[in-house]
Amino acid sequence: MGDLGYKLKVLRRMGIIKALPPHRLLGAVRQLRKWGPGLPSGVNAAAKRYPKQLAIIDDAGEITYEDLVAQINQFTAVLKERGLKPGDSIAVLARNHRYLVIALIAVMQLGGRVLLLNTMASRAQLTDLAEREGAELLILDQEFLPLVEDVRRSRLMLSWADADAPDDLPSIESSTVGKSTAEHPVPEKHGEIIIFTSGTTGLPKGAKRKEPNDLKPILAFFGAIPVESNSVIEIAAPLFHSWGLINLGFGLSTCPTFVLRRKFEPEQTLKDIEKYKVEVLVVVPLMLQRMVKADPEVVRNTDVSSLKITASSGSALAGDLALHFMDMFTDSIYNFYGATETGWITIANPKDLRAAPGTAGRVPWRTEVKVLDHDGNEVPQGDIGVIHVANDMLFGGYTDGRNKSFHSGLMDSGDLGYFDEEGRLFVAGRDDDMIISGGENVFPRELEDALIEHPDVADVVVTGVADPEWGQRLVAYVVRAPESDITADELIAFAKDNVARSAVPRGIMFLDELPRNPTGKVMKRQLPAFEVA
Repeated sequence: MGDLGYKLKVLRRMGIIKALPPHRLLGAVRQLRKWGPGLPSGVNAAAKRYPKQLAIIDDAGEITYEDLVAQINQFTAVLKERGLKPGDSIAVLARNHRYLVIALIAVMQLGGRVLLLNTMASRAQLTDLAEREGAELLILDQEFLPLVEDVRRSRLMLSWADADAPDDLPSIESSTVGKSTAEHPVPEKHGEIIIFTSGTTGLPKGAKRKEPNDLKPILAFFGAIPVESNSVIEIAAPLFHSWGLINLGFGLSTCPTFVLRRKFEPEQTLKDIEKYKVEVLVVVPLMLQRMVKADPEVVRNTDVSSLKITASSGSALAGDLALHFMDMFTDSIYNFYGATETGWITIANPKDLRAAPGTAGRVPWRTEVKVLDHDGNEVPQGDIGVIHVANDMLFGGYTDGRNKSFHSGLMDSGDLGYFDEEGRLFVAGRDDDMIISGGENVFPRELEDALIEHPDVADVVVTGVADPEWGQRLVAYVVRAPESDITADELIAFAKDNVARSAVPRGIMFLDELPRNPTGKVMKRQLPAFEVA
């Protein structure tokens, strides 16, 4: 299929090529021309096409597209009345709900810089990031107020406010009452979104994400993940992370109904799928793991047959998790491999995951991926090298002025991997996670994938430590399954039967839980020191 055929096929499925009353279609076109690609055009165009359709179902209830846009315009007016102007930085610390969406798009309409903060950030991190990025205002959910006690109240505003919200703090809801719902002019400076990296090994870095210049990135994304127009999409992945955000931003072009919950609960998610006939579920792998282990009675008595796409990203799919999920629910997993900086690299569909459960998938449209050695030469098919990528999702660099490494126009992902004979990519692990044990290159993932399949293991992460005999050895941090009393010796014996000799762990430490961030990545710098005899 040529480029034109590909584009038409995807545009029809997305509903962009669809018969509509002329006044609605004209209104949507005007919004797209006015705002250009980005969140403001997406929501405003959707409101012109389907004003009465539900835009968001969340813990506050339901809201239509026309009412959502009205509140966005009202909050844009509030920000301007506070003296905020294009180029100002506004931090947002919120869970998934309508007020996060309203704040995000209103700041973009203002022409401001949105700083999307991690809901698991510490008090020190929040203070550091807010000062480093020059935040003029911090919009946050009420539950996070204890983390910002040293911030002047005049610089705070509540996104989600509970019934006992403090009287001296305005909220998005209270501050917009009576404000004009009129449209706003395009600001002199284009809005900007700053997403912070996961900070698994150090302090989070602010990553600038440029708005796409045209529809090519959206067509590549939805060509690989076949979302249809007017679908019901539940975004369980956090919206402050690039994976949740891209599904919100790109999803708006299909005019969906979004289901958002402030906190992820697997049983609630299953009930949402049944009640709202959810067709697309956006998750991180840790959520898949929790759904597989959800209350068996809820699983048995809940109809999830509407689920066509379970889009997963944020961290690696451990072991045979994709197969376990699809066997329990529907053959719907689309695994997106990429990062905040790279955008997508490859995408695996259910057929790929059935045939090769560990694959990261295939290279989508208008994307170039090469596996290079450390001298920049492409390695033969099947050999491990550093994964490099180029696509239409432009990375604007870090806010401290640094950028990723490039070679021949391709961005260094920092991951090692290889292609199989079918053109599927496999990720071996981070370049800096690889250890050399007894002269062999060893990756933690081999041992992690083996141990997570043991019935007495609920969670696991593997790292390397120095070893006087082997140079380096792997060690494992394990969370036992409920009521399990399995020993380290038993797990080491299991590993000897299931992994290469060089990947057998030197030792195992049992923890009550692993320090994971909201996207499921283990915060390795928070792991206790591993002492081996």
